[in-house]
Amino acid sequence: MRGLIAGALGLMLVGTTGAPVMAQTPKKVNVAHRGASGYAPEHTLAAYRLAIEQGADFVEQDLAVTKDGVLVCLHDASLERTTDVETKFPTRFSEIKIEGRTRKAWLANDFTLAEIKTLDAGSWFDPKFAGERVPTFDEAVALIRGKAGLYPELKTPEIYEGRNVDFVALVEAALDRLKLRGPAADPKTPVILQTFGESTARALAARKIGVPVVFLFDVRGPFDAAAMVASWKGVITGFGPAKQVLTRAPEFVKLAHAAGMTVTPYTFRAAATPSYANVTAEMEHFLYTLGVDALFTDNPDKFPRR
Repeated sequence: MRGLIAGALGLMLVGTTGAPVMAQTPKKVNVAHRGASGYAPEHTLAAYRLAIEQGADFVEQDLAVTKDGVLVCLHDASLERTTDVETKFPTRFSEIKIEGRTRKAWLANDFTLAEIKTLDAGSWFDPKFAGERVPTFDEAVALIRGKAGLYPELKTPEIYEGRNVDFVALVEAALDRLKLRGPAADPKTPVILQTFGESTARALAARKIGVPVVFLFDVRGPFDAAAMVASWKGVITGFGPAKQVLTRAPEFVKLAHAAGMTVTPYTFRAAATPSYANVTAEMEHFLYTLGVDALFTDNPDKFPRR
């Protein structure tokens, strides 16, 4: 498999700073974005199970932290978009600024795991998924272990500022408890950590977390591809750019590879391919023309293998 993690995905080298640097190997990697989220409610066991059935190499988990310190799989910092939390707990919202906008939000961090487990996380997508629950990270690992890799994201780390939550420490503890890093780690269950948080990515690298770290980013204004690569060289193992970044600056892929880092753009969806005949054609372009190593897709069954 593609050079994203030791053993399962190719050779891991060590840079001069001690940070892992990934060698390039031929296979392209299919990452199921929030599971097979084009067909099942995101971040449910149903979506993860389907992703494995559809041939995903890795299954993504976005991580949030409950009030009682448990890692759960949830894309948003809050629960209202993908569960019935507003109905079950109508008064338990906070007025909080999320991604630049102040609004009512039912933050996962304000609810215990037991409370979150009462929520329906499937009906919003399709009534046939009624009763799906928000899984814990442990539950996701139990389902995926030995069948695919894990691609957890430390989601919205800024939410936990002032809340006595050490997100990185919780993730470290989970990797150890579940035997996902170190000499006892199962080579059939590789792990790659990712985050949009620059300080979080650097903290993971500084703590020598023991698994590859990918920095996610998007760029709206001017973009200096060479400067971006230089600023992270020897710190992280790869980049996760928005696919639009590579459309604007395709040279970024070669620059990252020259520095020993991988490129895994997001997100490829059958529901949105305005410039391509279909999502498979879009993925073909990024994988085999631009040369990215892997990509995140809602439709892992459409991934083009060669």
